[in-house]
Amino acid sequence: MKVLGIIPARYASSRFPGKPLVDIGGKSMIQRVYEQAKKCSSLSEVVVATDDDRIFNHVQAFGGVAVMTADTHQSGTDRCAEVALLHPEQDVIINIQGDEPFIDPEQIGKLATCFTDKETQLATLIKRIKTEEELFNTNSPKVVVNKLSEAVYFSRSALPHIRGQEPENWLEFYTFFKHIGIYGYRADVLQQITKLPVSSLEKAESLEQLRWIENGYRIKVAETELETYAVDVPEDLLKLKFDQ
Repeated sequence: MKVLGIIPARYASSRFPGKPLVDIGGKSMIQRVYEQAKKCSSLSEVVVATDDDRIFNHVQAFGGVAVMTADTHQSGTDRCAEVALLHPEQDVIINIQGDEPFIDPEQIGKLATCFTDKETQLATLIKRIKTEEELFNTNSPKVVVNKLSEAVYFSRSALPHIRGQEPENWLEFYTFFKHIGIYGYRADVLQQITKLPVSSLEKAESLEQLRWIENGYRIKVAETELETYAVDVPEDLLKLKFDQ
């Protein structure tokens, strides 16, 4: 099985323009993500997918591999699909978030392992929620999982609702999971899902993975104990430097 790691990276972020090129301890964010991904032995190749010359040239300058894509893509998934067409020899595509400079290669490998089961169409990671703050944070999507380790539903709300119990006690009565935003796709399935129209559930929650579920695709989940550190706004850089 050949697995391609793709790191979508765009310059024009509304909350943090130029984010991939920001300096973190002497290296750009995109370089740190790339170098962490290269440490994962499950990946046969790692590519940065961008629509910006500055990012493209920078990746090439530090010795990485970059591909220019269209500037019309609405999501990282769409950008990955364009690059995947250039690599028909790859069986599985891993979409690696370009704003997690200290992503652990173990997480990428755990996701790739999901595809040793030939029935796996799509895969992602989950992490057990241990605090009330996490549980009720609407910026951190939650995942309901079935006994086959598949995602039943994703929501910004805390699901399921624990009837008869006060919300501050919910963690005592159920194991809740949050979503870790790294995706794996079987190569043919990736091309299929990018052709699907935006769904009603996706619109409601603003979560693209609900489009896949609503259209009958199955998302395998693997549990990780590792935390991720995403940079959404400039202030997040201070936390990254402190924690890392």
